[in-house]
Amino acid sequence: MSEIILDIQNLSKTYKHGPTALGGVDLQIRRGEIFALLGPNGAGKTTLIGAVCGLVRPSGGSIHAFGEDMGRHWRRLRARIGLVPQELSFDMFDTVARSVRFSRGMFGYPPDEARIEEVLRSLSLWDKREAKIRELSGGMKRRVMIAKALSHEPELLFLDEPTAGVDVELRRDMWRQIGELRARGTTIILTTHYIEEAEEMADRVGVINKGKILLVDDKTSIMAQLGRTEARFTLETPLSELPPSLSAFPLSLEDDGRTITYRGGDGTGKGKREVADLAKALVINQIAFTAIQTAESSLEDIFVNLVEHPQEHAA
Repeated sequence: MSEIILDIQNLSKTYKHGPTALGGVDLQIRRGEIFALLGPNGAGKTTLIGAVCGLVRPSGGSIHAFGEDMGRHWRRLRARIGLVPQELSFDMFDTVARSVRFSRGMFGYPPDEARIEEVLRSLSLWDKREAKIRELSGGMKRRVMIAKALSHEPELLFLDEPTAGVDVELRRDMWRQIGELRARGTTIILTTHYIEEAEEMADRVGVINKGKILLVDDKTSIMAQLGRTEARFTLETPLSELPPSLSAFPLSLEDDGRTITYRGGDGTGKGKREVADLAKALVINQIAFTAIQTAESSLEDIFVNLVEHPQEHAA
């Protein structure tokens, strides 16, 4: 098993005269992985990141990074962590290169022009190094935020909604860049509203809602455990009700009796087998159909179901 680079135990945060933002979160991050933290607005994603990065004071619990207690060694450990926040924050009259140099110095690292050039080139910002930040597009500004976070060569990088507000082409480009960072050994934790980002990039996925972690697992395991099959049979002649002989299948009659819909399976192939058995049963029962449409659950389907019906997945 890979080394645990970040160990969060029973972390809580309750704001004075306000809500509970985190309610006893346990989370372990492995060195070298890309971990996607999914959750709706207000779920606690940004509060969790803020607690690790020193922007939020926890109400309880512990955070260990690189095997050490962040409460005791915060300054030294924080220098090994990078953060790209959701909100863009700059001196808009600063130049790109100067802004990135300043971020490196903030963490106590000496000037290193070769490192600054390497970071800017990797993010396609070298040609913009003398441009004022206010002159850049929104996507370029977000790249500058990533450059600032990488300037001190962090081992652990937080990306809070890294592609929010950028177009699809730039989003794909940034996915590639994030993959390259991981290839160099950087451990990455990202939050995102775009479920396809997690599906495309993450090794493991966590789902958080109302300050509690609902699920953490390898992406492929989640798909296998919680995936479902949906099949829609278009009938030649509408039915007024489903015959008792089909009661063993999880079916519903829709579209004024013109469609039989199957929703079942468990992500292991059971659904596909049952759909084949259902087709045979319809033939045996002389229920003619003219078309079949099948679909497997996406990670987004699973995420939405977890958030809307957490009790169905409670241990």
